[in-house]
Amino acid sequence: MKKKASFLKKFFWSLIFILILSGLLKAYDFYDKIYHSNVTLEYKTELELFIPSNATFQDVVNLLYEQGVLSNVPSFVWTAKQKKYTKKIKPGRYLIRNGMSNNDLVNLLRSGSQTPVNVTFNNVRTLEQFSSIISKQLELDSLDLYNAFLDSTFLSSVKLNKYSVVSLFLPNTYEFYWNVSLENFMSRMVSENYRFWTKERLNKAKRIGLSPSEVSTLASIVQKETLKRDEQPIVAGLYLNRLNKRMKLESDPTVIFALNDFTIKRVLDKDTKFKSPYNTYLNRGLPPGPITIPSIRALDSVLNNEKHDYIFMCAKEDFSGYHNFAVNYTQHLRNAKKYRTALNNKGIKR
Repeated sequence: MKKKASFLKKFFWSLIFILILSGLLKAYDFYDKIYHSNVTLEYKTELELFIPSNATFQDVVNLLYEQGVLSNVPSFVWTAKQKKYTKKIKPGRYLIRNGMSNNDLVNLLRSGSQTPVNVTFNNVRTLEQFSSIISKQLELDSLDLYNAFLDSTFLSSVKLNKYSVVSLFLPNTYEFYWNVSLENFMSRMVSENYRFWTKERLNKAKRIGLSPSEVSTLASIVQKETLKRDEQPIVAGLYLNRLNKRMKLESDPTVIFALNDFTIKRVLDKDTKFKSPYNTYLNRGLPPGPITIPSIRALDSVLNNEKHDYIFMCAKEDFSGYHNFAVNYTQHLRNAKKYRTALNNKGIKR
């Protein structure tokens, strides 16, 4: 009887030990799945994860798998299910750090705490090019962007047209969430433009007889004529002189834009006869819209143009990027001859 009681006692304590050990093992497995490092990034400390709008949980798993982020995919899936992330997918750009646990990763993705994108654009000529550049930095579709900015209701609301709409944009760096909506992106561009056009700048534009969009158009010509910052106000003053004298602007960059051939380094006489509203050799006044999206510096060079009597300009023969200016045609012909000779000596025919 005593032997039987002793056996039962040993069995009881053995069973308790097994249950405790089993519990401990399960607890460790539970802890390991949730809190142990499961993000392994080779040769980098962090990685960008872009989760598209309307993505499913399986889409997220596939993205993580394809980018080789997870050491153990099933443990991530298990943790995500425990934390009810599978039904709460939030799109955006997330920075995944090396060494993150499943708990850290799921909490990040579930919270929607995405990292903003710094969107930059400059040296952009057309709305089509602008739309393409933006779509490469955000989730937005380039065609949707292009069409939205040409929508008649939108153009009417900002008092622009299909030619002048690019004057709305100001080259800079802007912070956006990757999945920003089309409406919010457009609204931001409009608000940034309004913020730029302060009362002081509007008054300066009024004094030179130009609207904000016309300032942008002239600034685009100035920027394409010279990249020299100290020369831009001089060039701006020159073109304002020609406008005030009702002279044709005769700007080579407008011809190049009209021809849509930006490899041209030498505008020929035949080029100046190309029929286009942008060709300022044929048409008096400003072209219908900017030939590039001008920088803020170029815009301010028009508003703060230098006062002088120059009405002609020609690139310097030393190819420094600067120009020779003239107050009459005779002086201009001498300057043009020097530059033409320099081009011929270098064999630049086109």
